[in-house]
Amino acid sequence: MLAFAFRRFVSLCLSLVVASLVIFGVIEVIPGDPASFMLGVNAREDTLAALQAELGLDQPLIVRYLSWVGGMLTGDFGTSYTYKTPVAGMVADRIWVSLPLALYALVLSTVIAFPAGIYAASRRGGLGDTAVMGATQLGVAIPNFWFAMILVLIFAINLRWFSAGGFVGWDKGFFAGLWSLTLPAIALALPQAAILARVMRSSLLDMLGEDFMRTARAKGLTARQAMWRHAVRNALIPVLTIIGLQFSFLLAGGIVIEQVFFLPGLGRLIFQSISARDLIVVESVVMLLVFLVIVVNFLVDLTYAWVDPRLRRRV
Repeated sequence: MLAFAFRRFVSLCLSLVVASLVIFGVIEVIPGDPASFMLGVNAREDTLAALQAELGLDQPLIVRYLSWVGGMLTGDFGTSYTYKTPVAGMVADRIWVSLPLALYALVLSTVIAFPAGIYAASRRGGLGDTAVMGATQLGVAIPNFWFAMILVLIFAINLRWFSAGGFVGWDKGFFAGLWSLTLPAIALALPQAAILARVMRSSLLDMLGEDFMRTARAKGLTARQAMWRHAVRNALIPVLTIIGLQFSFLLAGGIVIEQVFFLPGLGRLIFQSISARDLIVVESVVMLLVFLVIVVNFLVDLTYAWVDPRLRRRV
């Protein structure tokens, strides 16, 4: 297990290096200069050069890259061009909205999808299976921002159970903060729950047709006992893959939902920074999100090995 974890850790480090090069390169080739954007098109050349020197934009690319990576390794993400404040502080304020939102949505997605997928697989071809698959087809087809607007219309405007937007802050209490994230989390979770339920059903149906399931039934186990003791655990491997990918999407792909609900998260920070050409904020936040995504995939790989020890020898 340790050798497996070490190989995965080396792969994680290499992925981070490649990701940092790609992110830095993409940001650098984007047309436009932050200094020119800040001073306007009529800025004098000497003023523009002075601001570029102040922002460190006049240094060679390799120096700027190494300075940026070295700073991130020590927790220094640089200083925002627009707000003149440390990027680390801005990220720290925003991540406590985006990260709980992603985790909340992932929990809701899993809680919805697992029973739905297992129920559909246990009633293959029946009315229950057809109903679940029809609902998941709608969930896959409808985008999450549409769900968000419908939820706002029903639960915020008509029923007035929730606020239509904004975040009260964790200083108001854990449950108050969680309550204000409920509608955004549901809007994010429903499409992902539909995907996860379909994967869970498909994987479980594959397991139910295996020889070891017939052996378990031959030993006297009921269909329910054989499914819960043997089929469900073996069906989790592809499901864990989807869960890891879903968390990555929920964390990095919630920009639209944060805009709909006016949440002060990392998604809105990226959107505002792109609009203001605050590239140091954009590349630092994107790199942080990539880091979290790669770490989650690393943990998913370790979970694979725990669920199925045979994978430790194959990889």
